[in-house]
Amino acid sequence: MEENLYMRDFAKRLYTLRQEKGVSARDMSLSLGQAHNYINGLESEKSFPAMQSFFYICEYLEISPQEFFDYANRTPTRANELYAEIMRLDCKSQVYFLNLIRDVNNRPR
Repeated sequence: MEENLYMRDFAKRLYTLRQEKGVSARDMSLSLGQAHNYINGLESEKSFPAMQSFFYICEYLEISPQEFFDYANRTPTRANELYAEIMRLDCKSQVYFLNLIRDVNNRPR
């Protein structure tokens, strides 16, 4: 029973991250050197990847294994891009954007 929850969570996360990247399951499968239906099998909860394949999946998605399982971070690729851009700014600009983000997050929705 508990294994099914892990498989379901894994499948949903893989689907979400693949969609964020904007790639089809077939294209991702082939890019990983797998059969055309490999990713589809993972997302439909028919199988789990081997550990090495999981690392290749993370590399393809441009995220770490930790980021894959960080469900609170809905868009790790975009978060990494944002972080990289912010790190290129000087300190004053970083503070400006930090306050801007806080302001946007505190607005009533």
